[in-house]
Amino acid sequence: MNQDQVKAKLLAIEDAPLEFSLIFSGKKSKKVNGLYKPDGREIILHNRNFDDDNLLLYTAIHEYAHHFQACAHGGKLSARAHTAEFWSIFHGLLEKAEKKNIYKNVLTGSPELAELTELIRQKYLRENGSMMKELGKLLLKAEELCDTAGGRFEEYVDRVLCIPRLAATMAIKTWQYDINPVVGPDNMRFLAGINNEDQRAAAEAALLKGKSPDAVKIETRRPPVEEGALEKLEKEKLRLERTIASLSKRLNEVEQELKTHGSP
Repeated sequence: MNQDQVKAKLLAIEDAPLEFSLIFSGKKSKKVNGLYKPDGREIILHNRNFDDDNLLLYTAIHEYAHHFQACAHGGKLSARAHTAEFWSIFHGLLEKAEKKNIYKNVLTGSPELAELTELIRQKYLRENGSMMKELGKLLLKAEELCDTAGGRFEEYVDRVLCIPRLAATMAIKTWQYDINPVVGPDNMRFLAGINNEDQRAAAEAALLKGKSPDAVKIETRRPPVEEGALEKLEKEKLRLERTIASLSKRLNEVEQELKTHGSP
C-alpha cells in the first residue's frame, strides 16, 4: 500500500473532524514505527519497518487515534499522550476497522493462543476474582466480630491483617455489589468504585462483552447526554401550558366566588 491508500482506509474507518496528512518517511526506525505531529496534523509512518500491510495499518490507526485525541482538545496534545482517553479512541477505531474488514485482528486466529487465553481467564482471572469476592464476605464477618469484641475494624485491618484499608473496602464492595468475578480482580476493583447501580451494571456488561477497560472507564466518566434545545423547549412549553391551565381554572373559580358574594 502507498500512503494515499493508507489514508483512504483511515477515512473509511471514520472521517476525522479535522483534515490531516499522512506521510511515508521512506526510512526504517529502531525507536518507533510511527508518530503524530499535532502542530501540522501529520501522521508519519516509517514504512520500511513493515513487511506486512496489516501491521502497517495497525500503526496507522494508532497514530490516527492521536489525531482524533488532538481534535477533541483544540488540536493540542498533552505531554502524556497515551492516556485512558487515547486507548479508548484507539480501541474504538480498531473495532470499527475490524467490522469493515479494513484491519484483521490476528490475535483471534491462533488456536494455541485461544486455548491459553481461556486458561488465563478461567484459572487466574475468574479464580482470583472469586477469591477477592470471598475475602470481602469474610471481612464483613470480621467487622461484625470486631464490633462484638468492642474493637475497631480499621485497627484489625491495619495491625492484624496488615493490608491496605482501601483493598479491604474494595473487596467488601465486590461481595456487597455481587460483582461477576469473570472480569478479574482489577476490573472488579474498578467496578466496586462505581456507586451508581445502573452505571456499575452497564460497565460490568460492557467488560463482559469484551470492551477494553479504558473504553469502559471513559464511557463511565462521560456526563449524561444533555437534552437537545428543541426537546428542552417542548418540555418547557408543556409545563407552561399546564401552569396556564391551572391558573385559568383558579381564575374562573375566583370569579365565580366573587359573583356569589355580590361583587360587581
